[in-house]
Amino acid sequence: MIVERPRDLRIKKIAAHGFMIIFLILILFPFFMVLSISFREGNFSVGSIIPQNPTLEHWVLAFGFDYTRDDGSVISPPYPVMLWMWNSIKIGLAAGLGVLAIATISAYAFSRIRIKGKAAMLDGLFLIQMFPTTLALVAIYAIFDALGEVSPVLGLDSHMALILIYLAGVTLHIWTIKGYFDSIDTALDKAAAIDGATPWQTFRHIFLPLAVPIMSVVFVLAFIGFINDYPIASVLIRSESQMTLAVGSRLYLNEFKYLWGDFAAAAILSGLPITVVFLIAQRYLVSGLSDGAVKG
Repeated sequence: MIVERPRDLRIKKIAAHGFMIIFLILILFPFFMVLSISFREGNFSVGSIIPQNPTLEHWVLAFGFDYTRDDGSVISPPYPVMLWMWNSIKIGLAAGLGVLAIATISAYAFSRIRIKGKAAMLDGLFLIQMFPTTLALVAIYAIFDALGEVSPVLGLDSHMALILIYLAGVTLHIWTIKGYFDSIDTALDKAAAIDGATPWQTFRHIFLPLAVPIMSVVFVLAFIGFINDYPIASVLIRSESQMTLAVGSRLYLNEFKYLWGDFAAAAILSGLPITVVFLIAQRYLVSGLSDGAVKG
């Protein structure tokens, strides 16, 4: 039996806690730097970490209100940040829910229904997912530019077109949810069939309630990816009123003037929807992440 001396145990605890504190400081340091820039006077990226004369100018402008400076001059918001945020939330929710619905139904079919060539289809989905969507940006632009001539809703500068492209990222999530469904005992299916349940009723009343944790994980991951996307959104969205926050924030850093303070405030606001969604789904995330890859 190994006996740990109290003094050695205390030293190890102090060292472990010290390492974790230093690690957290290193991770959070960039965030604190951006937060500091958002409270500085002017639009400068360099300066002291703690602002000497903190101001709320950048935050007031980010929320869409005019700001009156000490000299009496009134500054108007240069860009519609809150509109961009709403666009991001709208697109992220619609695409996230769409991906979740398609992935859940497809995963159940691949996990529980006998399909000829199922293994080949799953391997094909996996191979397709290896190639990022950004490699097809030229083709995506040409396709939706042509679709826009038929229907503007599906053309360039349309949120619907952006959502349709995001739905193409469903393949990896099918694998994730399928692994979760594979871990559920098949006796539940047989018991439901004996009671006269159809495959849809089994899926609706048995599998969906059990899959809430992994569905929460898939939705949160998809939402984060969509709301932070820049390459695809920057190619398809052109007008200022249709931009997402990730795309619109780039306008603060134009070739004539870098508005670092305003950009910092908008950048921090972009994390607000993700934080809210994460907090809502928090109770399901831990179990979902641990159970989603039990089997594949």
